[in-house]
Amino acid sequence: MEEKELVKKSNGIHVLLLLILAYAASVFLFVAGIRFGTEDLPLLPAIIPAILWWALGWILFMGLKIVKPQEALVLTLFGKYIGTIKTDGFYYVNPFCSSVNPAAKTRLGQSGDVNENASIHGLQLSLSSANSTEVMENRKISLKAMTLNNAKQKVNDVLGNPVEIGVAVIWRVSDTAKAVFNVDNYKEYLSLQVDAAVRDIVKIYPYDVAPNIDTTGDGLADDGSLRGSTTVVAERIRDLIQKKVENAGLVIEEARITYLAYAPEIAAVMLQRQQASAVIDARKMIVDGAVGMVEMALERLKDSGMVDLDEERKAAMVSNLLVVLCGSHDAQPVVNSGSLY
Repeated sequence: MEEKELVKKSNGIHVLLLLILAYAASVFLFVAGIRFGTEDLPLLPAIIPAILWWALGWILFMGLKIVKPQEALVLTLFGKYIGTIKTDGFYYVNPFCSSVNPAAKTRLGQSGDVNENASIHGLQLSLSSANSTEVMENRKISLKAMTLNNAKQKVNDVLGNPVEIGVAVIWRVSDTAKAVFNVDNYKEYLSLQVDAAVRDIVKIYPYDVAPNIDTTGDGLADDGSLRGSTTVVAERIRDLIQKKVENAGLVIEEARITYLAYAPEIAAVMLQRQQASAVIDARKMIVDGAVGMVEMALERLKDSGMVDLDEERKAAMVSNLLVVLCGSHDAQPVVNSGSLY
């Protein structure tokens, strides 16, 4: 189904004035028929059209449509798609045309579609019936950029670790005919496709950098990770969502990761692992620095000729210096006041 845009003149105000004048004329005819006729035989040619207009004239008012900026009205006539009005204005269309929006009562998390009555996978469904004005507004399709903030999902990364992730998607409707007729409910369809795309992409990456993991598909291990490659992961999620919703006439402008963390059941263990890794890295740096300092001290003593140490004394000196430099507490030195040997 391809979109067909209707190019119409904004003639609603003229038709409205004509209809009001027609009602005023019908009142005049009715009064004239009663006044100039007899009590037993009023002027039926004047009264009958007035009564018929009062009974059926309201149907013509149903053809008056208001389209605001960045809104679209999808029209069908007896089940056949007529076209879409996308230009703002006050229009008059066939009063038997009906506007279609299957997602009228569906509320997405965030943006201007928020409703807090119920929430399922980031979708919030309205449980209360709307008044007539709200229903008419809902039949119009918004062409604005909207935000879908799906609920956090628990997904296993490439190493099998459970990860909680939340994604915000900026989207808009580009083809109203596809959005209305190709899928049952384009908002629910988008939400489900976002869930599926997030799962498909997250399971490719580790939460943190891990050895021998290929995240690009080129067959070579790389440094990609959910935590370190957030922008790349979000872009891949956006591209995958776009492919999935192409047939629904939707455009995904942007996707961003709004929440990322280990699942609560393993968060404490992973924190301990990160702390241990940080301690090991710090100790490695301290040892490397201490060995360099000891080596420098031995070379300085040898070059100056201040003292000549044998191998055993060198080993003892190295041991003492490493204890002082690498210890986590201040050393308590023992001063030797006797001879060297």
